[in-house]
Amino acid sequence: MKAKFSKGKQREFIKEVLVKIGCPSLRELFNRGLDVSYSSLKNYYSERRLMSLILVEDLCKVSGIEIESLNFEIFSENWGQVKGGKTKNKV
Repeated sequence: MKAKFSKGKQREFIKEVLVKIGCPSLRELFNRGLDVSYSSLKNYYSERRLMSLILVEDLCKVSGIEIESLNFEIFSENWGQVKGGKTKNKV
């Protein structure tokens, strides 16, 4: 499952997590044993990718943020993927 925040809110959420747990940077958050690569964290921070719901829940647990206070939509895991195969052209 993916969590889609409104524009700018995903970055604010990550900033709030950093402040609450006392991390000065994304690199430090990665070094604390988060099960996500550093490049993925940067993509989440710049809002290029949607965060997984599990990651949002983990960050909420670590920082003490109530997940109910967040405003986001939930999409299925395969949301945004391209369908495979070729389409038939009508001639």
